[in-house]
Amino acid sequence: MGAADRLDSLGQTESWEGVRAVVAGFGVSGFAAADNLLHLGADVTALDESASGKEEKAELLEVLGASIRLEQGATAVLPDDVDVLVTSPGWRPDAPLLAQAHARGVPVWGEVELAWRLRHPEHAAPWLAVTGTNGKTTTVQMLDAILRAAGLRSVAAGNVGLPLVEAVMDPTPYDALAVELSSFQLHYTRSMAAESAAVLNLAEDHLDWYAGGWAGDADPMTAYAADKGRVYEGVQRACVYNVADPATERLVREADVQDGARAIGFTLGMPGVGMVGLVEDILVDRAFIEERGTSAAELCTVADLASPAPHFVADALAAAALARAHGVSQQAVRDGLRAFRPDAHRIAVVAEHEGVTWVDDSKATNPHAAQSSLQAHDPVVWIAGGLAKGARFDDLVRTVRDRLRGVVLLGRDRGVVAEALARHAPDVPVIDVDAGETGAEQAPMERVVEAAATLARPGDTVLLAPGCASMDLFASYADRGEQFAAAVRRRTGQH
Repeated sequence: MGAADRLDSLGQTESWEGVRAVVAGFGVSGFAAADNLLHLGADVTALDESASGKEEKAELLEVLGASIRLEQGATAVLPDDVDVLVTSPGWRPDAPLLAQAHARGVPVWGEVELAWRLRHPEHAAPWLAVTGTNGKTTTVQMLDAILRAAGLRSVAAGNVGLPLVEAVMDPTPYDALAVELSSFQLHYTRSMAAESAAVLNLAEDHLDWYAGGWAGDADPMTAYAADKGRVYEGVQRACVYNVADPATERLVREADVQDGARAIGFTLGMPGVGMVGLVEDILVDRAFIEERGTSAAELCTVADLASPAPHFVADALAAAALARAHGVSQQAVRDGLRAFRPDAHRIAVVAEHEGVTWVDDSKATNPHAAQSSLQAHDPVVWIAGGLAKGARFDDLVRTVRDRLRGVVLLGRDRGVVAEALARHAPDVPVIDVDAGETGAEQAPMERVVEAAATLARPGDTVLLAPGCASMDLFASYADRGEQFAAAVRRRTGQH
């Protein structure tokens, strides 16, 4: 039997000797895939268009026997005699290397698919998977905190935290994995069957990735939603969905799940039977208790959470539902959520000065995330703009226009936001900060903060929730948030 014919029978305890694997992309997940495939005995070739920051890891794998090509043009041609191509998640299916693999019938896996196949047959940790347009990282980190509070060996993995291949190959088994999955990762996943899974919400994002014809006749939003829905395939216990977002429930209804799997809704309103939700300021469970037809079990209060923002409470409910489906106690849910603190650049108060609160939510990189953040503040001076990734802002502006004191725009696609404001909130003052403006002595974010200060009044919140990606002007959303925070502290004297 040839190596290609053996692929579906190979796992962590088998030898991969003779399997010729190409790894496309040498980032964090690509390195983890190449390293572990090499460890299992495969012949590994790793390709990327740049060696920047990757030299040390490349040298290590070359010493161990891998072939590494990190240079411009390295990914133009798929090598001969390839049995499997493992792709980094950001690569579109019409990228030359992937298109050639499809044309030649070479299987294309993502790192998530590889990790699922490499789970240990005797002690495979269950996966509790989370996807959605917004809130994935917060929910997964909340879930990990809850699992740890229950005394379980857990880790946040996947699109956040540890690469999944490293998690499943850890010689000390985990009790459970809190897994964040992007639509890109799910696109290249076929055989995964999570114990429980959640789709938090669906809104326009990454539509540029799905455009261009490779998805066939499906419009980009439909293709994006379909990839999100893959997370429910084969679920064993619970498909957690957002009651306020009917599209997530539709994905549950369309999924092919295992017998006995339940649909569990989460809601910021009063929960029905089989849901988790809010009774006044108490997070309650009406899904995983015996008396769910007539009563609800208290999990924690809104005051126990790091933020009362509605989207933050919704994330907590989704994490609680996944944990309760796994059998975690009410007390562990409460203790985990009480202990959790969000990452930097997620609804982080930077300063309070002269009655104005300055908030960094640079992680709000699409309109849906920005809308959730804006709805937690009123009145607000909104800082927006960057790379829109094909998204539109009309629905957002219609929803939040009555909250807006003013808007400061920055970044390459700020015109997209400006047009939506002109259509739906023409009376809201807008200041356009052109980063390419000649003769400007201040850095762009310094000018943004100065502009926002001219609009804000005591009682207002100045909110950096750009609704766009950051890479037009900044190294990352974290860099954008740090520059904002530094500029705010300089202006307010709060060093």
